Amino acid sequence: MSKYVFITGGVVSSLGKGITAGSIGALLKKRGLKVSILKIDPYLNVDAGTMNPFQHGEVFVTDDGAETDLDLGHYERFIDETLSEKNSITTGKIYSSVIKKERRGDYLGGTVQVIPHITNDIQERIIRAGSGLDVLIVEIGGTVGDIEGQPFLEAIRQMAVRAGRGNVVYCHVTLIPYLEAAKELKTKPTQHSVQELRRIGILPNMLVCRTSHPMDQGMKNKIALFCDVPPEAVIEVRDEPTIYNVPISLHREGLDALILKQLGLPYDNEPDLSDWARVVDRYLNPPEEVKIALVGKYVQHKDAYLSVVEALHHGGISHNVRVNIVSVEAEDLEGSDPAEILRFADGILIPGGFGERGVEGMIAAAKYARENDVPILGICLGMQMMVVEFARNVCRLHEAHSKEMNPATIHPVIHLMEEQENLRDLGGTMRLGAYPCDLTEGTKSAEAYGTLHITERHRHRYEFNNAYRERLENAGLKVAGVCTERDLVEIVELPGHKWYVGGQFHGELKSRPVRPHPLFDGFIKAAADYMRNKQ
Repeated sequence: MSKYVFITGGVVSSLGKGITAGSIGALLKKRGLKVSILKIDPYLNVDAGTMNPFQHGEVFVTDDGAETDLDLGHYERFIDETLSEKNSITTGKIYSSVIKKERRGDYLGGTVQVIPHITNDIQERIIRAGSGLDVLIVEIGGTVGDIEGQPFLEAIRQMAVRAGRGNVVYCHVTLIPYLEAAKELKTKPTQHSVQELRRIGILPNMLVCRTSHPMDQGMKNKIALFCDVPPEAVIEVRDEPTIYNVPISLHREGLDALILKQLGLPYDNEPDLSDWARVVDRYLNPPEEVKIALVGKYVQHKDAYLSVVEALHHGGISHNVRVNIVSVEAEDLEGSDPAEILRFADGILIPGGFGERGVEGMIAAAKYARENDVPILGICLGMQMMVVEFARNVCRLHEAHSKEMNPATIHPVIHLMEEQENLRDLGGTMRLGAYPCDLTEGTKSAEAYGTLHITERHRHRYEFNNAYRERLENAGLKVAGVCTERDLVEIVELPGHKWYVGGQFHGELKSRPVRPHPLFDGFIKAAADYMRNKQ
């Protein structure tokens, strides 16, 4: 039978429950257990696909095309496992499922209620996600006391009865604030948060206490006394210079051993964290630095390009250089001299996005990189703008324009396919999930991947128009990768350029701290070489 670790949060949001869940998963996996992680989001949306990146950050896409919360990205990076739609639950999914059952008559005319129907549906999904695992880690989004989260908290309370008390651990992540005026840490918010949990019947087994200042043993003893946990179950987690040090920090505090002991699993074998230690050392102590201009549409929100930022750091770790990411608002490049804004950059990355805002700035950045031999990597919309720039300024394709976007902006070399157009009324205008791709031998992409057959994840509406492929290739743009299922261009390159590569897919979603994505790895190497040649 699978065992479960339920992670809740209190006092304030954004305490790092996702990083805590991922770190616990990494530690348990290092001890030889089969582990996965499930995220529960109490919002009413069915998924994160329609959420504004300025409010919610990036949408993380899985191989099976699920649009999920960005925490699934943390999970995949920490436990190095591929997740799926079953690893994400929302209130919208649960209520949609229960209402469909009611309409089919599954409840035989009974009154449909939050308890037991909603809570049972939640539990069934938890049990399904944990099937075949040693331990399933479940993170409950939001904070204790949120009205939206109450059915989920009730569901996980019942799991102790359903799965057996010895097969369930409750871990509460909380804040110990430091009052500058009093010059001391305060435990009262944590006490109140735990009291709220206990009021609904959940007795936490351990507390992960986020704090900016060190806690002495007396404070830990006080928290343990008021919250009814052993002193060793009060785990101090201070702010770290990198999230990749959190597994090491939690192990040092004994959290993984404590969880295994509570679950009746062996905890004597020490995990080998040498690869994590190497990641942290290379992140914190590199001998060189490269400056990367991130030219995007949503740079004002720190989480809008979270996976892109992490993938860039993974490339830096691989090549032992610090990656200094400088955000550049794409609109600021419109009507300006790109050289004035971008001359600092050792490399330029243009990420994905939707809509016409800022695309002229992205095109200007691509032109600057092409003409000045600056390494550039385009992702999804970024790749498309690289193609548009080449078509506009090298092929001189000004004679036709897309009907879908600003005619002054996009050429029909990037278009909405007919089959996508037919799905518009159904709301299904995106290509989502993993698709296979064949690479062209002898290209930088093939060299970076070390293979000619890959799969990558997509989230976009528009595609490269094959009607223009021959003309663009004759002008010098190299098609380096093609989707094998649908004859769609996936990767373009510019031969002879230091690094001019654009991918239709989101490679950042598959990057790992110990195994960077090949295109990000190659891009950072090219940027480092460019930086050294400038010196």
